[in-house]
Amino acid sequence: MEYGISKKVNLSYDQAIEKVTEELKKEGFGVLTTIDVKETMKKKLDKDVDKYIILGACNPPFAYEALMAEEQIGILMPCNVIVYERNGEVKVSGFNSALISMISDNPKLTELSKVLTEKMQKVIANI
Repeated sequence: MEYGISKKVNLSYDQAIEKVTEELKKEGFGVLTTIDVKETMKKKLDKDVDKYIILGACNPPFAYEALMAEEQIGILMPCNVIVYERNGEVKVSGFNSALISMISDNPKLTELSKVLTEKMQKVIANI
């Protein structure tokens, strides 16, 4: 199983970030954190890397249900989405929540992960 739901997009890097944020919002997600990996690697290690950003997305109702079902699920939160550029191509990948059902035997988490996977698939498909 792949841990990401991925797609190459015909948008610029900045346009892809904007579109991802829009599509996440339509599915009830907000972006809690933004990590600019390129900027961080340059600042911390003086290394140049391609454009790469990590968006920490959260859907509050699902986050609440997951935390009520299993308190340690926070280790796997938020649902990260990455946008990166390699060799002139822009790619987007979102966390495949179906993985949760592979590491947890909690039926509530399995149920939530199915719905979240569908939402993330829709986000990625609509970019």
